[in-house]
Amino acid sequence: MRRIVIVLFILGLLGAAVVMGSLFVPYRGFQNQVFLDFEKGTSTRAMASQLESSGVVRYGWQFLLVRVVRMSSKLQAGEYRFDRAASAYDVFGRILRGDVFYYEVAVPEGSNQFDIAGIVEGTGLIKREDFLKAAGNAKDIHDLDPMAATQEGYLFPSTYRITRKTTALQLTRLMTEQFRKEWKLIGGGKSKVHAAVTLASLVEKETGASGERPIVASVFMNRLRLGMKLDCDPTTIYAALLEGRYRGAIHRSDLDSPNEYNTYQHAGLPPGPIANPGVASLKAALQPAETEYLYFVAKPGGAGSHNFAANNADHKRNVELYRRGLKADR
Repeated sequence: MRRIVIVLFILGLLGAAVVMGSLFVPYRGFQNQVFLDFEKGTSTRAMASQLESSGVVRYGWQFLLVRVVRMSSKLQAGEYRFDRAASAYDVFGRILRGDVFYYEVAVPEGSNQFDIAGIVEGTGLIKREDFLKAAGNAKDIHDLDPMAATQEGYLFPSTYRITRKTTALQLTRLMTEQFRKEWKLIGGGKSKVHAAVTLASLVEKETGASGERPIVASVFMNRLRLGMKLDCDPTTIYAALLEGRYRGAIHRSDLDSPNEYNTYQHAGLPPGPIANPGVASLKAALQPAETEYLYFVAKPGGAGSHNFAANNADHKRNVELYRRGLKADR
């Protein structure tokens, strides 16, 4: 009898060892990528059932057993992607850590609302027209800019994490909230926000050289002070984009367009931002350099920097240098 008890005890130990060992063995029956969304308040038993029925773990009791071993653990709600075979212990660990699945949306500095709509649509989660509709609702930013007609200029360029449940409205709110944070950090006040962000958007589109931005801002400020038209090519492009007629290059008809955003036809700043500027351009608009420059043109060679001039004669020479550079590159 004693021998039988010992044998049963040993068999029990071996069985327990097999059961416990199974918690650490990846489930070889896993086949296809699975998304599971555990809402807040989902019980461990419900999680185990979903994991088993979707083929993430072999048996739901394995997940529940890990919970017994790690009783004090707090599992996190959210959507999880399972794309490879994993053990019940590893699956439990992911949900414990809150390793929720996100899509990253990277928005470069200087992107306009149309650019961002295309980037977002590329995730397959939010339609282009839905994003543009949300961005067209300026009510969410009227505390920042009562003059804003859309959220253009306030959709701060950064990298955002979104889930398959994120709506276009939620995304635009994430972006405008990030703008608020950045604006506060650089000392932006509540007055003249509209003018500063509009100017910053022009600076952002005119130069990618960070050190030039305060100088470009000074050129625009000097021209505004003298009542000169800004003659800013990116505003002409934006006008064409708004009218759905931009063809990838500026044409004579674009320069002659009466659109209020076309600064070749209208003096002063355009009615609003033409893109979403980053921190460097926002700082440049708030603190332009002190110069007498009224003109700038790209330097030959396409390095992204510019030659600046305080009078028309010097500007013409810079333009000629630019044209010679174009011919030399052909």
